[in-house]
Amino acid sequence: MTFDRAIKIAPSILSADFANFGAEIRAIEDQGADWVHVDVMDGHFVPNLTFGPMAVKAFRPHVKTVMDVHLMIAPVDPYIDAYADAGADVLTAHVEAGPHIHRTLQAIRGAGMKAGVALNPGTPAEAVAHLLDLADLVCVMTVNPGFGGQKFIDMTGKIAALRAMIGDRPIHIEIDGGVDPRTAPLVAQAGADVLVAGSAVFKGGSVDHPEVYGANIAAIRMAAKG
Repeated sequence: MTFDRAIKIAPSILSADFANFGAEIRAIEDQGADWVHVDVMDGHFVPNLTFGPMAVKAFRPHVKTVMDVHLMIAPVDPYIDAYADAGADVLTAHVEAGPHIHRTLQAIRGAGMKAGVALNPGTPAEAVAHLLDLADLVCVMTVNPGFGGQKFIDMTGKIAALRAMIGDRPIHIEIDGGVDPRTAPLVAQAGADVLVAGSAVFKGGSVDHPEVYGANIAAIRMAAKG
C-alpha cells in the first residue's frame, strides 16, 4: 500500500449478497472500488454479529485491492493474529474497545498490518492525539456502529480537527456511516480521503448488473471531488 490522499471509495460488503461474496467482491473492484471494507461485529461491543477470521480468510483470494478490516469487537488483542493470518491489509480497532489501545496498535503493526483506530460519534478527536505515531488510519464513525443503512451524523468538525492534528503524517482519514453523494463532499472537504459506503454502493445493483455498482461508486467519487 503506497500512501496518497486521493479519494478512495471502500464499499462495505456488509451490504453485499451474503450468498455470493466472491462474485460481489470481484464486481465492486471491477467497477472501480479502491478498497474492500469488511465490518467485523461481535454482538457485544456492537449490537450485531458478522464475520469471523475464517470468513475474512475466505474473502481474501477475491480481493485484489486493499482488504480493510474494521473490528467492532471487544476485546481486540486476542484476535489480532487471526485477522493477520486471514490476510487483512488494514486492521482497525476502536479506541473505546479496551483500556490499552496504544498496545493494540503496536500489536497490529507487529503482526504486519497497517493499524487503524476508530472513533465512535461520542468520542472526541483528542482521544487519538497520543496515538498518531502508531496509526496508519483514523476512522471517524458517522453513525453509531452496529448496522448498515443508518442516517449520517455530521462529524465534519471532528474530521477537520483530526486533519489539523495529523499534519503531514501519512495517515488516512476514513469515514464510515451514511456516506452517499450528498454527504461525501462534506467529509471530503473536511479532510477525509477514504469513504466507506455500503447501501449507497450496492443499492439497485447485483453481480448480474454490476454496472449499477460502478455508477454508484462514480457518483460518490465525483461528489467527493466537488
